[in-house]
Amino acid sequence: MVFLANFMAQLTFIASIFVLILSHSVISGVQATTFTVVNKCDYVVWPGILTNAGVPPLPTTGFTLQRGETKTIAAPTSWGGRFWGRTHCSQDSTGKFSCLTGDCGSGKFECSGNGATPPATLAEFTLDGAGGLDFFDVSLVDGYNVPMLVVPQGGTGPNCTYTGCAVDLNDSCPSDLRVMSADGGDGVACKSACEAFRQPQYCCNGAYATPDTCKPSSYSKIFKTACPLAYSYAYDDKTSTFTCANADYTITFCPSPNTSQKSSKGENGEPTTTTTPTSPLINSTMVYEGALNENAASPSTCTHVFVGITLFMAFWWSWPISLTSSILEAI
Repeated sequence: MVFLANFMAQLTFIASIFVLILSHSVISGVQATTFTVVNKCDYVVWPGILTNAGVPPLPTTGFTLQRGETKTIAAPTSWGGRFWGRTHCSQDSTGKFSCLTGDCGSGKFECSGNGATPPATLAEFTLDGAGGLDFFDVSLVDGYNVPMLVVPQGGTGPNCTYTGCAVDLNDSCPSDLRVMSADGGDGVACKSACEAFRQPQYCCNGAYATPDTCKPSSYSKIFKTACPLAYSYAYDDKTSTFTCANADYTITFCPSPNTSQKSSKGENGEPTTTTTPTSPLINSTMVYEGALNENAASPSTCTHVFVGITLFMAFWWSWPISLTSSILEAI
């Protein structure tokens, strides 16, 4: 009976340590979601970031992204917010920073809690939402200013795929929605009909505040035809929201050479012209190379956990109870 009691006590210790090791390994294996922001435009872009209320902010709210430059940002668990690109930016003699499109009104590179002034192309995220899924979209509801593509990396799920608007809508923008450059020579952004006309049927408010009463307008259909995966108006959910589990995300400005605006002046005031390798086309729609390479999460973490447990079992019986207690304290 004494032997049986000791045996049961050891089994209890084994079970406890298995649970602690597994929990500790899983918790330590959880990594923050990373956003890799890439500028493939032939001009400088100043990304802006706005975090949703009540959510820990990202380490930056705005920065400069030179042509060809990449910046990676780690997001805390359950982060939510939006990214956008500011263009045609400059500083005046007093040091005040402002942009012709996407300006956040902070007067600085950092947006410091301010959102984008429409029109602006938005990439919107809610991480670790319902069912543990990330929800994301690219929205033209507030208008359009720069081509943008969002590609999940390493995520899983039936609706885990790329989205965005890789088409240059500035040249094809209707004249009553077009925002012109300072010299009036080029279109630099395209307003939404809501922003341009302030009518409830375009803004989906007032008597048009439900999916049944607010329908696509002739203007939103222009956006949807050009960019079928992007939000074109407030209730454009069915074809425009995507979900992933355990993904990182690449946000690319001007992902295709055909989407770059005409040459614009960079920080040094000189015209800039570059080319970007052509991406593959599927059904005449631009597809980012990484979009078709959606690998499942690596099983290496689980392998390491169970290999460790197997080794632990092999040597358990030669370990004294005092050593077991030390292990428990260390964990």
